[in-house]
Amino acid sequence: MEQFFQVGIVSSTHGVKGEVKVYPTTDDMRRFKRLKDVIVDTGKERLTLEIEGVKFFKQFVILKFKGIDTLNDVEKYRKATLFVTRENAVRLRKDEYFIADLMGLEVRDESDAKIGVLREVLETGANDVYIIDLDDGRELLLPAIKDCVLEVDVEAGFIKIHILDGLLDE
Repeated sequence: MEQFFQVGIVSSTHGVKGEVKVYPTTDDMRRFKRLKDVIVDTGKERLTLEIEGVKFFKQFVILKFKGIDTLNDVEKYRKATLFVTRENAVRLRKDEYFIADLMGLEVRDESDAKIGVLREVLETGANDVYIIDLDDGRELLLPAIKDCVLEVDVEAGFIKIHILDGLLDE
């Protein structure tokens, strides 16, 4: 399972006092208010920075890191990816999973036979859609709804599904 989750990407600096403008890659950008620190990955280094201040501007989050007080100090974090540890990730409700934990899981049918692997999760307005690479070479687009997803066991590494009539028709 993934130990780090991406929560944003630094798009640019903001002002001259060491702030950065972050494009959030998390469902709820308000979660930044509850974070004490983030892991910053510049591509060359990965370090933990303490968050001193959080503001919101349009679809962006403006972050101020403790001890970084000038434009020159923060410039090196431009285009960096921000992560949190699994412990600092949002709390999931029952039957909710991190997409990163679902990718690559074995997909089984109702008789428990392996039929493929979950390749991708599409986030749509109504419900997510699982893109499954079937063992026979076809691709299955399965709505992530209770009628189709019967069981998810991330620890054991599988998803058990029911394929509704018509989903596999050519």
